[in-house]
Amino acid sequence: MIHLHSKFETELQVRPDDIDMNQHVHNSRYFDYVLAARYDQMERCYQMPMEEFIKLGFGWVIKTALVEYKRPLGLGDRFIVRTWIEEIYKDGVKVHFEIIRKESKKRACDGYFHYVMVDLKSGRAAVIPDWIIQKYSV
Repeated sequence: MIHLHSKFETELQVRPDDIDMNQHVHNSRYFDYVLAARYDQMERCYQMPMEEFIKLGFGWVIKTALVEYKRPLGLGDRFIVRTWIEEIYKDGVKVHFEIIRKESKKRACDGYFHYVMVDLKSGRAAVIPDWIIQKYSV
């Protein structure tokens, strides 16, 4: 197991379709925000976008997700999604995240996702090649 701590940030904004009947962001949208940030950061920060994994026959699935909500985001709020790879396992990664309201600098939520790399043909877990580990060890 490898421990990493480089943190990367992506700025996003709450859209009208993110809002639920309680007039704040629906809890499921926070998953989407982290996913959007990871796609951005895979390409921009690690120089290996998701499309490259797919071309190689690999994908990622969520094994475990933990989100601890602190305070809601509302319509129009700008926020920062900060993520970092906390651990790399032989077949997966544990990505921690924080979502922080840009204006107040207050945390809306935090947590982690444990992703498993899968072989797209078999649908089974795949060992992460050393060269991919190196690329994501920044």
